[in-house]
Amino acid sequence: MHPQAPPKLPIEGVHNIIAVGSGKGGVGKTTVSVNLALALRAAGRKVGLLDADVYGPNIPLMMGINRPPRASQDRIEPLENYGVKLMSMGFINPGDKPLVWRGPMLHSAIHQFLRNVDWGDLDYLVIDLPPGTGDVALSLAQTVPITGAIVVTTPSDVSLEDARKAVNMFYQVRIPLLGIVENMSYLIAPQSGERIDVFGQGGGKRTAEKMNVAFLGELALDPQVRIGGDSGKPVATLPASDPHSAPFHALAERVEARVRESQSAAPTITIED
Repeated sequence: MHPQAPPKLPIEGVHNIIAVGSGKGGVGKTTVSVNLALALRAAGRKVGLLDADVYGPNIPLMMGINRPPRASQDRIEPLENYGVKLMSMGFINPGDKPLVWRGPMLHSAIHQFLRNVDWGDLDYLVIDLPPGTGDVALSLAQTVPITGAIVVTTPSDVSLEDARKAVNMFYQVRIPLLGIVENMSYLIAPQSGERIDVFGQGGGKRTAEKMNVAFLGELALDPQVRIGGDSGKPVATLPASDPHSAPFHALAERVEARVRESQSAAPTITIED
């Protein structure tokens, strides 16, 4: 007989855990994670953001804060900026020094970030996963009950090929899919206002329909989004009426609607060959 897997224990005080993943790097997954967390916070929710991309932590830069966290009574106190509680390996191992770790150390770090950080009372803990379908997603699936996952892709066929793998990976580890976000969907030319489909058109929506997954919308290739991330002032800190910020606030609304749906109905599982 196979040994029974240990129960997935919830994190005390955390009501919903949302994992944001992608099949490949370079699609703006962390940008989506950061701005989604900030948009949820702007909607009045209590939000934490966990940077689970241990090998390439970018959340300290994008959230404009980077100092060592403090310990209190054997718990790690998360840092906070813009009203969002934060934890990242970048706070512990700053600078350009790489982490050369094998799987067990990675699993231990994720466990510490989940269980030994004093997250307090949160409506949402958004977890920015590393790209691909490796150890971290499996560790999360085995450790805590995930409310749902979001897969970030671009419209290009190369990105979509890997996005489909990410969708099937979440299904295989029994994590419900909240939906697919198509990032860098188009560029608005600054002079003419013309829409330019840099990486193709409509691939994310077609993939979502084919795989029976909700499509959470398109996000433009917006220079202001890049500037906000590089400067530590993400666009979702701007009012929801701002044209650069509005798409992320709309995304947060759709994600919350999907969370409510997923909690009231069992997910349909369709695994492609």
